[in-house]
Amino acid sequence: MSPMPARQRPVIEVDVVMRREPVQGPMARWQAWRWVLADVMLHAAPEEAALLVPDESHEPQAVEPIDTGLVVEGSQHWLHPRFRVELFRDDAEGYMLNLESPKPCFWVMWRAEEDRLLDGEPVAVPQVVTLSYHDAGRWLDAQERVDQVPAPPEVVDWMRAFVDATYVPEPKKRKRPESFRPLTDRFGQPVRVSTDKRRGGAEGA
Repeated sequence: MSPMPARQRPVIEVDVVMRREPVQGPMARWQAWRWVLADVMLHAAPEEAALLVPDESHEPQAVEPIDTGLVVEGSQHWLHPRFRVELFRDDAEGYMLNLESPKPCFWVMWRAEEDRLLDGEPVAVPQVVTLSYHDAGRWLDAQERVDQVPAPPEVVDWMRAFVDATYVPEPKKRKRPESFRPLTDRFGQPVRVSTDKRRGGAEGA
């Protein structure tokens, strides 16, 4: 009898849109262009994404500018398709912390790759997309470039259902009674307390 296949992790697929825009003001003297994260769009919902064969190419394509009201004239948009976003049981706390934020979001870690040039300058290439607060924190600690955009309501609901089913808060550690705390003087040095009972009055009395 063949073993049963392992249960597949919850997954969706998203498309990442990066925006290349001209730098405004005095900074334009040193840097003509800059890259920013423009959007993360749902490509395949959980039911559909689970049936798709993963595609790691993410070959970018130029797209029409996305009208967000913040687009600088002369901007260009590049779509990087089919990033898989999986939910892991051992990172349920990371998703819970995302849900507790004012605006639950996607985080995208991206790099400017020297081997891909546009007008002689490196192109911004997304590397990975996550919904985990912990993932984003680790990337930032490693000095990676990380941007975020709000997640759509259907993705937030999907993430919340996963957290409700998997997140178990860690039990609170018992607080040590104050009487067990070591005594110290005003300078933090240990204080010795004598239990010997003093007898009699003052010497020479």
